[in-house]
Amino acid sequence: MGSNMAECHPVAFRWPMKAKLNGATLIHVDPRFTRTSAVADLHVPIRAGSDIAFLGGLINYVINSKRWNTDPFFKEFVVNYTNAATIINDDFKDTEDLDGVFSGLKAFKEPDFWPENGNLGVYDNASWQYKRGPKPPGPVTKDLIARRVGPPFDDLVRSLKPGPAEKDPTLQHPRCAFQILKRHFSRYTPEMVEQVCGSPKEKFIKVAELLLENSGRDRTSAFAYAVAWTQHTYGVQMIGCCALLQLLLGNIGRPGAGVMALRGHAAIQGSTDVPTLYHSIHGYMNAPSALRPHETLRDYMAAETSPTSYYGNLPKFLVSYLKSMYGAAATAENDFGYDWHPKILGDHSHIAMFAAMAEGKVKGMSCVGQNPATSLNGGATRRALRQLEWLVVKDNWLTETATYWYLAPEVKSGEVKTADIKTEVFFFPSTQIAEYDGSFTNTQRMLQWHSFAAKAPGDCRTDSWFYHNLAKRLKKAYAGSKLSRDQGWNNLTWDFDPDAGEEPLYPGEISARKVLREINGYQTADPKQHLKGFGELKDDGSTTCASWIYCGCFPAWDQNLTARREPDPPGVPGAHLKWGWAWPANRRVMYNRASADLKGNPWSERKRWVWWDATFVNPPDPKTGKPVPRGKWVGYDVPDFGATKAPDAPPKPDGIGLDALSGTQPFIMRADGKGWLFVPAGLVDGPLPAHYEPHESPIQNPLYKQQTSPVHKVWSQGKPWNTLASVGDPKFPYVISTYRLTEHYLAGAMSRWLPWLAELQPELFIEMGRDLAREKGIKNLDWVYVTSPRGRIRAKALVTDRIGVMQIAGERIHHVGMPWHWGWMGLSTGDVVNDRTSWVGDPNVSIHEGKAFVCNVERA
Repeated sequence: MGSNMAECHPVAFRWPMKAKLNGATLIHVDPRFTRTSAVADLHVPIRAGSDIAFLGGLINYVINSKRWNTDPFFKEFVVNYTNAATIINDDFKDTEDLDGVFSGLKAFKEPDFWPENGNLGVYDNASWQYKRGPKPPGPVTKDLIARRVGPPFDDLVRSLKPGPAEKDPTLQHPRCAFQILKRHFSRYTPEMVEQVCGSPKEKFIKVAELLLENSGRDRTSAFAYAVAWTQHTYGVQMIGCCALLQLLLGNIGRPGAGVMALRGHAAIQGSTDVPTLYHSIHGYMNAPSALRPHETLRDYMAAETSPTSYYGNLPKFLVSYLKSMYGAAATAENDFGYDWHPKILGDHSHIAMFAAMAEGKVKGMSCVGQNPATSLNGGATRRALRQLEWLVVKDNWLTETATYWYLAPEVKSGEVKTADIKTEVFFFPSTQIAEYDGSFTNTQRMLQWHSFAAKAPGDCRTDSWFYHNLAKRLKKAYAGSKLSRDQGWNNLTWDFDPDAGEEPLYPGEISARKVLREINGYQTADPKQHLKGFGELKDDGSTTCASWIYCGCFPAWDQNLTARREPDPPGVPGAHLKWGWAWPANRRVMYNRASADLKGNPWSERKRWVWWDATFVNPPDPKTGKPVPRGKWVGYDVPDFGATKAPDAPPKPDGIGLDALSGTQPFIMRADGKGWLFVPAGLVDGPLPAHYEPHESPIQNPLYKQQTSPVHKVWSQGKPWNTLASVGDPKFPYVISTYRLTEHYLAGAMSRWLPWLAELQPELFIEMGRDLAREKGIKNLDWVYVTSPRGRIRAKALVTDRIGVMQIAGERIHHVGMPWHWGWMGLSTGDVVNDRTSWVGDPNVSIHEGKAFVCNVERA
């Protein structure tokens, strides 16, 4: 669901095909019949944007099925490994009580200093919390902060421990998480799914039965999704709904199970781990923020540390990160340079920044490896670019972003004059992927080192060259400043030049291995003493580590584990642990303690993955020299658990981190060690998924009075460059999705210049059903106009049976689709499909809604 894997991730799709040869069942739920559908055992059509209704229907079907209620495996897994039994606060109100919203909803007021957050509303999640007993006695957090305790910061972390959550293992308490979700999803019947999604009832039931048949002790099922689940105003909740379903089926932490995000590029995963994101720093720690209680180092730790999960070690991760940033200048006395670190002011995501840019609030932009002139409401984006004083574009070819000032549609039409654009544009020619050394982090969280295949022509340079030399110039520019705001630059460590004897690929190029060593971390006193894993990190400044989740990938000066290429021997079950290196700690299946039962035995021999070996003789504790009791987690994978924590081990009363969890709490990054069916914290739009309509929809929400997510984002509200359609607007009656083709890549800047690919897919088209074409008098290959409230584009008609009309809430709704690879540069050119999209998005991650909006189609 949410992906067309065969065409958009064809290399990875060989593994589902191998699984099918071994007897697996492939199901594809998608608005179009694609090449993925063609090789699937079952294709189920679905209206774009209605996936939560479909998944919610599966949840309702599963928990009311005979198999789920009679097979003891499901209850054992759910009661012990999820928060199903946990009782929620008495004042929590569900969408069932409030007709489509949760308790805690209130108006959002934009802060004056950054009014581009876009929120329509905001939730206070206090009522979503667990019902708890008294907090354990001990020091008060605010007193410890005032006294500036630490390092070590263990007492501060310990002071954060809450009281014990109330539970009902029978799952009968009306306010336990299970009963709340059971009532929440009770209206998601097969009949309702058919009405909301347009998915035939009998096909929906077939999917539900196949999932039940292929889940349990001996069998597991997996979901694979891509941007057709993320690019919605509730995309995070779509993914969370799938995770909820998989937890109920026992399909998390086990081989052949889980929810896999299909990344569209070799290092997209890496760009969030070592982030190019505004809201996080390395290893998914939240960026220090002026809007949160992050005033001091200890305030940040108190706000962000989860004391009873592995995140109880956050002070060690953070201090080691600050040591990587500021080196010897970061000391305990100055809180390791925390005050030098930049703080965010609000939503600085892509659309929020362009909304500010459109208002003239942004002076300049470096655009590297991105082509925004063809992206996300392209007309508004190009308007924003015209307000800049300067723009740097670094890319392989002259992209639309580099040439918008003289070739954009509004310039060619005379609507905008080049002479009126004040922006100075600089273009830096870039290398291709195969022209430099480095590492990728792929869909599987696996780091794989690659060496260059050829040197780049002319003055093409790598992105690392660009940022490395820019940083050195900026450090030189700030060197004489005495301003407090500039001390972060003055104290920043920056030592990535190649060592003596290491020949750079290009003049001024970095040493890529040096960067990976810095990310891995080392002992501060001896940079050649690399850290073997994040268990060695300290919060006293004695360790340096840029990204704690990558710690262990380069455990010795000459041991780059990401460069390994040794598969497991044929016929030996395993996780290929010597092929590359996967974070965290080279674990290939996260939370794999859940692959064993409460006693540590595999759920079945067929699904054996990691298990408890009570006879294993452990060496003495390396720190104390004391003997360690027998027993260790072993298996085909690196256990994602305390290696010697026995299944019957109780939590330590004063423990923090893993010590606060028992031997039967496998989800070690969650504060209660459980998989969360009900989400009390971390999501801003609700503790449970609920079906909302896309911001632009042809119908009223059939499930609730609340039409759309009450807290989703709309930027540039009321501005003429972000006009939006009202519900059921007759001028725009059709649902449209954008998608990718195998032959082109993203906005086309990497593919439309290649004659072979341009010949395979030479021009823009719109895919439409035969019924719609007949109604509109459109024939195959006719030119058509596609309009949305943001304007009009032209494309060829591809009339097909692969997409068509659906019965939705008693109405006939036509669905159309368009690939978005074209622009005005390259060998193959065409109109910009994203000119039709809008600036609306998900409130958790600010991604746009490009997979479900509305349009009209007419003959050109």
